[in-house]
Amino acid sequence: MAETSYTPRMKSFYEENIRQQMTEQFGYKNVMEVPVIEKIVINMGVGEATADTKKVQTAAADLALIAGQKAVVTRARKAISNFRLRENQPVGTKVTLRKVRMYEFVDRLVNIALPRVRDFRGLNPKSFDGHGNYAMGIKEHIVFPEINYDKVDQMWGMDIIVCTTAKTDEEARALLKAFNFPFRQ
Repeated sequence: MAETSYTPRMKSFYEENIRQQMTEQFGYKNVMEVPVIEKIVINMGVGEATADTKKVQTAAADLALIAGQKAVVTRARKAISNFRLRENQPVGTKVTLRKVRMYEFVDRLVNIALPRVRDFRGLNPKSFDGHGNYAMGIKEHIVFPEINYDKVDQMWGMDIIVCTTAKTDEEARALLKAFNFPFRQ
C-alpha cells in the first residue's frame, strides 16, 4: 500500500494553532508537553441482544460505517440471570480510533453530528475523569451522516470517550475547547 501525504484538517489545525495557543496558555517549555488527543473509543451497548443476536451484528455494521473501521463485538464476562444474560453472549460493540481516522471522526462529530442532535444545549463540562479523559453519550446514532435514516430499524445510543495526554482536567478542557467541542456555559 502506497503512503499518501494526506493530513486531516483537524490535525493540521492542531499543529498550526492549538499547540501554540496551549503553550502560551499553560507555559509549556517543550513541544512534547502539549496535550494531544491519543485515541477515541466508541461503545454501543445493545441491551436487546439477549433476545436477538442479529441486533449486535447490525449495530456493529452501523458503528463500522460511523467510525470508518471494523467494530469489535463485546461479550458478557459472566452470567446474570436477572438480565437473562449468559457468559460469552454478545452484548455490544466498540471501536478504537487513532491517528488519521480519529481526527476525521472529531471533525465529523463536532461539525456535523453534534449540531444535528435534537434539543442540544452543549456538552457537559463536568464529564472529565480527573486524568484528562472526557466521556459523553449520544442517544441516537442516526445523527451521523453515514447512517441512512430510512434503513434504520432501531435507534441505539453510544458512548464516546476521548482520551488525551493531558495531566489535569483543566488542560484537557482547554484542548477540547480549542478543537471546538461545544461545552455548556
